[in-house]
Amino acid sequence: MADNTGSQQSLNDIWASEDAIFARKELLDIDHIPDEDRIIGRDEEIEDVASSIHPAVRGKSPRNTLIYGKTGTGKSLVAKHVTQSAKQFAETNDTDMGRVYIDCTQSTTETRVVINIARNLNSPEATNISIPVTGLSTDVYYHRLWNILDELYDVAVIILDEIDKLKDSEILMQLSRAGEAGKVDSCKVGIIAISNKISFKDTLDERVLSSLQDREFVFPPYDANQLRNIMHNRSDAFHDGVLTDDVIPLSAAFAAQEHGDARKALDILRNAGELAKDAGADQVLEEHVRDAREKADIDRFAQLLEGQPPQIKATVYSLSLLADNNPDESEFSTRQIYDVYKQLTALLDMDTLSHRRMADRLGEQVFLDILGRSERVGRGRGQGVTHYYFLMEDPEVVKQVIHQDDRFADVNNVSI
Repeated sequence: MADNTGSQQSLNDIWASEDAIFARKELLDIDHIPDEDRIIGRDEEIEDVASSIHPAVRGKSPRNTLIYGKTGTGKSLVAKHVTQSAKQFAETNDTDMGRVYIDCTQSTTETRVVINIARNLNSPEATNISIPVTGLSTDVYYHRLWNILDELYDVAVIILDEIDKLKDSEILMQLSRAGEAGKVDSCKVGIIAISNKISFKDTLDERVLSSLQDREFVFPPYDANQLRNIMHNRSDAFHDGVLTDDVIPLSAAFAAQEHGDARKALDILRNAGELAKDAGADQVLEEHVRDAREKADIDRFAQLLEGQPPQIKATVYSLSLLADNNPDESEFSTRQIYDVYKQLTALLDMDTLSHRRMADRLGEQVFLDILGRSERVGRGRGQGVTHYYFLMEDPEVVKQVIHQDDRFADVNNVSI
């Protein structure tokens, strides 16, 4: 019988050891809702959103609200903080207020969103209503959601984050017209929809726009000073003396280059701490920050590409090869990308899609913020519009992420 005494002792040493770097690591989690005094540079935005849903704390109908802004500008944080505060205040007014947060990058269909709303708001022991994860029609899920709302709540505020990732907007119609259409009798329903795309409303049809009757707020990017303050206000995530003086300014400078992205700033700071910890260092140094920035880029892009099929990776990889081999150019036409794509799929022994189908895959990646796209109108009579695509990340980062897929592991030395 194998003697595992040594391995058990090693585990015991790990469990008993203190974390030399982090004191309250959760403060660096972007999903963590901090106390209001830790929320920097968003006082006006907090007041705007609070004003919009203010009637909810007394059981009346809140205004539907659309929040726009680039990634990491505090949209989700403010929406979560304001609704959490509203729910607590509502209790003092004997108002039963429900609040639920839905990440539409994880729930991309109408049915999945309805299921998650219902499951989050339901108390089965009180309603005697079950919400199975599969097996019912969308109409039945809606019917059960309306019953839950009327049974348990005077008012409910539903946060739909990254709403532009939904495959259709029917959920907005259903929720915004629930009272008017007689779906709910007593519960008032409000929506806070959040999008990185300020053009999101342009994709909605007139019926949805008419029923929403929303207020709109645009969150500006953080500047470098605000990013520094955000990180200083969460520096007690680390033990005293762990952060050297240049760590926070450098993390803020890197994040400011990314359009004032607080999410990236916190990712860099957390990753720097983890790298220092893994190295057995006593302090977080500038070198850890620089390495953490690269890791944050890779992690973000890996998350975007996670679960994407090989054909998608092949189109993105083809663009990265073009960008790598043509450093003086930033954008490439569909035809240029397709020429490289055909060579790449042949080398990898993959099926080669038609030009049109590959172009459709490129368009999907623009929708997912993996690629960017511009248009150029041809000169002369009868000339159409040509789409040009560009990477949203450094080509080396893109290739490093795609190389993690075994199918692409051997393509590292391919020259096209």
